[in-house]
Amino acid sequence: MRDVLDRINDAAEGTRLRVVVVAPGGYGKTALLEEITNAAVRVVDDAHLLDDASLGALASEPLLVVAYRPWPRRAALAELTRGAVAVQLAPFSREQVREFLHAPKPVVDFVFAQTGGVPAFVERLGAVSEVSSEVLSGFRAELDWLDPDLQKFLLAAEAGAAQRLDLLSSLLDKDFDEVSDIIEAARATGMLAEDGTLLPLAHRAVGALTRAERRIAVRQKLAQLQLERGGPVLELVRPLLDTGIGGPVFAAAAREALASDPALAARLFKASTGGGAPSAETAASWATASAMAGDLDSALRLADKVISASDTPHRRTAAEVAAVALAHRGQLARSTELFRWAATPYAAAFAGIGLIGTGHRFDETPPQPPTMLGGAASLMLQGVRQSVSGAETAALSTLVRASSMLEPAGGAVLLPDSPAALAALVAVQCGEPNVAESVLDRAVECGTGGVLMSVRHRLLQAWLHMLRGNLAVAREALMAVRGVFEPRDWIFAVALEVGVARRNSDLATLRRTWEQACEAVLRHPVDLFSLLPLGEFAAAAARLRDQERLAPHLAQAAALLRSLGEPPLWATQLHWSLLHAALIDENSVAAEEHAAALAVNRGHSRYCAVLSAAAESWLDVIAGKVDPDRVEEAARSLHAVGLWWDAARLAGQAAIRTSDRQVMVRLLDCARLLQGRPVSARRVESDAPVVEDSGKLSEREREVARLVLEGMTYKQVGDRLFISAKTVEHHMARMRQRLGSTSRSDLLAQLRHIVGA
Repeated sequence: MRDVLDRINDAAEGTRLRVVVVAPGGYGKTALLEEITNAAVRVVDDAHLLDDASLGALASEPLLVVAYRPWPRRAALAELTRGAVAVQLAPFSREQVREFLHAPKPVVDFVFAQTGGVPAFVERLGAVSEVSSEVLSGFRAELDWLDPDLQKFLLAAEAGAAQRLDLLSSLLDKDFDEVSDIIEAARATGMLAEDGTLLPLAHRAVGALTRAERRIAVRQKLAQLQLERGGPVLELVRPLLDTGIGGPVFAAAAREALASDPALAARLFKASTGGGAPSAETAASWATASAMAGDLDSALRLADKVISASDTPHRRTAAEVAAVALAHRGQLARSTELFRWAATPYAAAFAGIGLIGTGHRFDETPPQPPTMLGGAASLMLQGVRQSVSGAETAALSTLVRASSMLEPAGGAVLLPDSPAALAALVAVQCGEPNVAESVLDRAVECGTGGVLMSVRHRLLQAWLHMLRGNLAVAREALMAVRGVFEPRDWIFAVALEVGVARRNSDLATLRRTWEQACEAVLRHPVDLFSLLPLGEFAAAAARLRDQERLAPHLAQAAALLRSLGEPPLWATQLHWSLLHAALIDENSVAAEEHAAALAVNRGHSRYCAVLSAAAESWLDVIAGKVDPDRVEEAARSLHAVGLWWDAARLAGQAAIRTSDRQVMVRLLDCARLLQGRPVSARRVESDAPVVEDSGKLSEREREVARLVLEGMTYKQVGDRLFISAKTVEHHMARMRQRLGSTSRSDLLAQLRHIVGA
């Protein structure tokens, strides 16, 4: 190009030279012409706008430079420029944009992406990282002079239909050749990328500067045309939400969005009604979308209207939706009734799970369609049935397979409960915490069950942390899912808070949370799948001396288990929790009853044997009979089946009840190891610590100091460290003496400095 410019500027008068510069708008034609300094040269810009007579008059010019856009094609212009030297202009490269703007790489990347390197657009945007309204307004003059068909095409391109000749032909009422001409005219504006779509900056400008009613009309027409052809309409319809228009295209878009974005689908279904009453089909689909998005109030309201209607084939779909919503609300019995009434293949399987969960035997195997959901529903029913028939290992395997089967579906299925959650409940109660952790992690990663199941999966993950004694992690996980819980999730969330507080000996939090626990139990009828939180509440009730309020619910749980034949998997864990409640209450008779109930199933499985042996060892410890070998074996066995906190607690309780100093140190070290904490190098612990000459705090003194600085009482510190409150008091007195503190506040200040609290 520089050679051509030099040739033009050096041309002598009378020399015949013709040069054409052809490029879309914004490519720098005018800037190039301004570099021509030869006064003898006739320069004509925007020659495509001249009429034939004006173009013909230029034929006699010996030195002529003509610049024009590639469209419209004019015969007179072609005749004028025949045999001329052609200069091709191209967009800036990324490197040229950098040189032009003198900007850092992130800015250059942004500008290049927005403009496609079109020089005029690069100059208009400048060295910025966002597009301002002032920049967009610079396109107004260019857009206003375009003819109506070209403006309509740009609106269609802004809607994403730039490459759909069939839609464009119907929209513009032109044949394909005429549409191609309009596209060429659009390319000549410089606003299109190589693939025929709008450059991002032009896309924004067209959207911002065109009247809203024209944009809506074009999108609405395109969506209708696309719907008639059976194509996707979601991306065309999405921007039309909240414009007040409705119609079948919105319902079609909603069905597209249902699997990936149920909340958007619910909004689209609502818009499809145009403010009127939805049809039964729309209401049933809308209810499904609302339930998948977690809006159970709307789901139940819509489903109830469809169920109440007569002579509509959509009542069964609505009944399934209502059944799922009620299952999440903890109303498993009513949910089961609706599933049975719906009588669809999926509903029959979920009804069977609900029947077992509410204490009724269900031995049928309803046939399922050959789909992911059908296969998973069948396996879920089979697994739950195995869990109450005594085949725990088979049940766990079946439920894990069901969970794997549903992983590809992600959040695109509506479930009353997930196979991952059921597998985790079974795994926790048969001593397979690693399986529970793995299946829950996969479910969370894959989004199984969508929003509706997400909270349940994460609460069960927190439950595993609590059982392992990772109390801070459990509480963090609980806080991360804070929100408005459905009753089934709420009972687990409150039980987690109660369980963490009890294990932390945090009596203040326990008292503060107890009223919520009682309300959660009232709101959630007892079923098989809520026995874990019920067991936690039993232990907390004993600690707070408020067993009477929980007694009716525990009686219902016992009756439910009896109706199912006392299935070991579900009964063992509840008896273990009730054993702890009796020990806390110092009710030896009740404790022995639950230990005896655990012994009944001792030969059923390893997990049952571990809990039975641990129960007997615990009763001996409470009675003052500490057999260190037996205690340590029981504690390590509890740790092996996932009850890490209980394991450390047993060893610690035994340690503070023995009078043998060596046994005490051994069991304390065992407790610390089972908690994942280092064993003291001194291996010495007593009610009267030996005074050291060193001015430094011992490891145990630092532990005591940290917990006291956290606000714990001596009793709470003792419970945490498996020592007596008197020993904690001795530690504090010793530290005060050694540090020369004159008051408790002075001691605490010095301890904060020492331990960095």
